Amino acid sequence: MKKDKETDKDELRAEYKRADFPDGFVRGKYAKRLKESSNIVVLRPEVAQAFPNEEAVNNALLYLIDIAKRSIRPTSR
Repeated sequence: MKKDKETDKDELRAEYKRADFPDGFVRGKYAKRLKESSNIVVLRPEVAQAFPNEEAVNNALLYLIDIAKRSIRPTSR
């Protein structure tokens, strides 16, 4: 299998022209929107070591939610 040629990351492809981008280039233009719409959660390394996979994390959180619901006592007036 042939490897593709490495291209210079700072160069535009031949089919693009700077005139096609009148506002210029902005790094991270959509980063905020992506972060708000994403459901990815980054765990601390010590937390990630405690859980071997996604299912273990979900089970632990569901168990914690169940305990929290059971421990809520109705207030009497």
